[in-house]
Amino acid sequence: MARRSNASTSGGLETPERLYEGYVFDLDGTIYLGDELLPGAERLVLKLRELGKRVMFLSNNPTKDPKMYAEKLGKLGLKTPESEIINTVVTMTEWLLQNHPDATVFPISEEPLKRSLAEAGIRMSERAEEIDIVIASYDRGFEYKKLQIAFDAIWFYGRAMLVTTNPDRYCPFPGGRGEPDSAAIVAAIEACTRTKCQVNAGKPDPIMLHTIMGLVGLDAGDCIMTGDRLYTDIRMAKDAGMPSAVVLTGETTAGELEEEPEENLPDFTLERIDQLVPPDLWDEFGWEGA
Repeated sequence: MARRSNASTSGGLETPERLYEGYVFDLDGTIYLGDELLPGAERLVLKLRELGKRVMFLSNNPTKDPKMYAEKLGKLGLKTPESEIINTVVTMTEWLLQNHPDATVFPISEEPLKRSLAEAGIRMSERAEEIDIVIASYDRGFEYKKLQIAFDAIWFYGRAMLVTTNPDRYCPFPGGRGEPDSAAIVAAIEACTRTKCQVNAGKPDPIMLHTIMGLVGLDAGDCIMTGDRLYTDIRMAKDAGMPSAVVLTGETTAGELEEEPEENLPDFTLERIDQLVPPDLWDEFGWEGA
């Protein structure tokens, strides 16, 4: 992996040499894994808030809404207002309101997205002949019946378009395990209908980025995006001209980074999230090493 002039190294890894005005964090695999905060996450976020930095949390996981994420973070010891959390439940709902407010949709999803759509006044239906948009999402209740409705709406009636909340292949779990994510649902629908998903409301699509930047109120170059996935977190940041860091506590491994072409690599690579703080500030903050 090539070294960059704006980074220092720690244990062979690249870490920032300065603080940023805004910090955008992925959640799953970055701030926590399962039901535990990852090492350094709590002290990092608390210190950034203390310093007056803008902190935002993002997730491609549509099985929770911002309130549920705030509750989870609070239970883990990191009290967080809902206003600091954006996920694909929010961005999919907002995209529909802005672009297809009168559409009838069929969400292949779990309750948080359905609840958000209902609260926004978006009509939902399982009648294939009246569906305008099929939303493929993370759905642990996915069954053949749902695939048939999507197939009929898109292929037989030829009226519906396919969109997704997020393109993730799987959701990482503790112990190296995982669970199939939205990409598996998208692939099933694409395979039988011979169509392509037209819109992604999650990372790395600009839909999520535009929502974030509007809330943060900063230029992309003044923020840093940190996550555990190259093809979502890091890709979104790179496309926006935002500095990026990958943390090796979720999906991406050091070995995988060695095999990636230069254009896919982040600016920084961290073993743990608190390495976002430059090493020369650790003594000032009274931080001890891992």
